[in-house]
Parts: sequence; structure tokens; C-alpha cells
Amino acid sequence: MDKLGNSVWRDVLCGVRCDVPLAMYTRLQLGGSAEFFAEPKSEFDLVTLLKQSKMNKIPVHILGAGSNLLVSEKGVAGLTIRFSNPAFCEITVEGQRIIAGAGAKLGQVITQSVSQGLGGIEDLIGIPGNIGGSLLGNAGTNSGDLGQWVESVRVADINGEISVLSKNEISFGYRSSSLDDVVILSATLHLERDNPAELAKRMQKLWIIRKTQQPSGELASVYVFKNPATGTSAGDLIEQAGLKGTRIGGAVVSERNANFIMVEPEGTTEDVLRLIRFVQEQVEMVTEIKPELSLEVW
Repeated sequence: MDKLGNSVWRDVLCGVRCDVPLAMYTRLQLGGSAEFFAEPKSEFDLVTLLKQSKMNKIPVHILGAGSNLLVSEKGVAGLTIRFSNPAFCEITVEGQRIIAGAGAKLGQVITQSVSQGLGGIEDLIGIPGNIGGSLLGNAGTNSGDLGQWVESVRVADINGEISVLSKNEISFGYRSSSLDDVVILSATLHLERDNPAELAKRMQKLWIIRKTQQPSGELASVYVFKNPATGTSAGDLIEQAGLKGTRIGGAVVSERNANFIMVEPEGTTEDVLRLIRFVQEQVEMVTEIKPELSLEVW
């Protein structure tokens, strides 16, 4: 670790590392390194990291499952925190409530709720990500979203203060929420009682349908744009503009679903960004609608 790192993190026993490559933690497997990187083992560790960062004016980034993230090749300044430790990935069921840590995979939360006869979120099966990122972006489908099932969310602010936000203290919109300025620790969802066998059948059917609508093969791919308020999907708009299969460098618009960009082994972050800008310009020219990014860019 460099002198700055030694100075900032000297008294912090939270396993902070310096210059850690982030590509391995993202679905696209692109991008540079985190200036500082930590995987806290407890809420105490997390609070310590947040307080130390605030004291030293170090920006903090929370790395989720990396399924909706594009990292700059220049890397990411400040501290990147990843919730990989079991302490942040627990899933427990209490009656009609399921409590899930921010690091718990959304798919695992869904399958556990279904096995317990708790319905409501099975429509989200096949959407990648963990609970923290899924709440932040209010993951959903045409039939509903995660936010509608939230009872409360446990969070930490930039000062390291922990609190619990009730549903009426949180705003959920289309692929958005008011949780941008806090660190999500866990969420409590209140679901509906249903037949486990029927839920499992529904979940499996939706899983198959969703997989057929996504790119197949070995190339890394990512969902790029939000669907516009007009009711037409972003993929349909891109197809109308004749952009399926469009390529810039090692980044390609999927032939199966035009709202996915695939990245070949030689592809770079800049290739993806250039292709995104080109798609936005062409779609706006043809349809008068500029697609809004769903993908997060660091």
C-alpha cells in the first residue's frame, strides 16, 4: 500500500487493500482498479470504514454483484466496498417476512421465498444482482417491482450511523429509489402466502422465458437502457433504428435482444461507451426518443 493508504488506513483493521482490479467483480469483466478496496466482515467494520472515509474526505463506492456496472479503464478513486462476507448475505424467513442482507443474491432470495410458500417476487427470477443493488435500482418487470414488497430497509449513512427506514420513508420509482445517499445493509420484505408447488411452477416458467429473451453463448453481456415511458421497450426502439448487430471495436448490440450489449475478449470499456453513445444518437434520430441508461458507469 502506498504512503497515502498507510496514512489513512493505519488504524483500521478491516483488510483494506490498494489498487485492486475490479474487472473480476463485474459481469462485463472490464475496467481498471479500485484505489482502495475492502470487504468488511461485520457492521462494525463497515461503520469504521465509513467514518474513516468521511474523516479523510475519501469517496465511497458500494460494489454489488457487478451485473449492471461498467468500470472505467482509468480505475475508481476512493474506497470501493464489496459485501461478500456471510454477515451481509444472510437470508432468514419469519412468518410472511423475508429478511435479506445486502449481499444476498436476488435469485437466492426468490427461490427461498418460493420454497417457503411466499409469493410476490417470483416474477423477478432471472434478473441478476444482489438485494442491495436490486433495491437501489428497484429491479422489476412489467408486472411489478421489488420496492412494492419492501417493509423496511436497514441502512448506514456516510457518517456511519445505522438506522431503519420504513417503506413510507423510501420513494421507489421506475428502476430507481431514494436510497442513493445511504449504504443498504439489509431489507425486510413482506410477502403473500401461496402454494409452494404453484409458485415453483410459475418461477420455472418465467425463468425459461427470461432466458430465451437474453443473449446466449460465452460472451459477457449487459442490459443497457431503461424502457421509455411511452410503453415501447428500449430493445424495440433500437431494433426500429436498425441497430441489431451494430459493432464498435469489441462491443456488439445483441441480435437476440437489442437492449443487450455483448463484449468480445478484445473489447474495452471505451468500446462499450462509444457504442452506447452511438445507439442513443441513432435511436433519437429515428424515433425522437433518447434511451436513458440503466447501466451504471463508474
